[in-house]
Amino acid sequence: MKSKRLFQLLTIAVAIFATLAFSPAAFSQSCALCYTQAASAGHRMIEALRSGILVLIVPPTLMWLVIAAIAHAKRNQFKQANQVSGSGSDW
Repeated sequence: MKSKRLFQLLTIAVAIFATLAFSPAAFSQSCALCYTQAASAGHRMIEALRSGILVLIVPPTLMWLVIAAIAHAKRNQFKQANQVSGSGSDW
């Protein structure tokens, strides 16, 4: 039993180490054209780039938050309905 737990902890530690060790290489794969355009751009272009990033990030994030809230509410709704009906099956 202890050896299984030790193996699980070792596997998790190796996965965390691999994620931290290889993440800089993964994030360095940026677009060269985007980098040169941003580096040579003026103040207005940099502000437009930042606004564009926000426009691309905020709506999907809000949609996922709404979906998660609806799923959480439905989960509680089904749990309450199951408790009221008293079906006798305990999962």
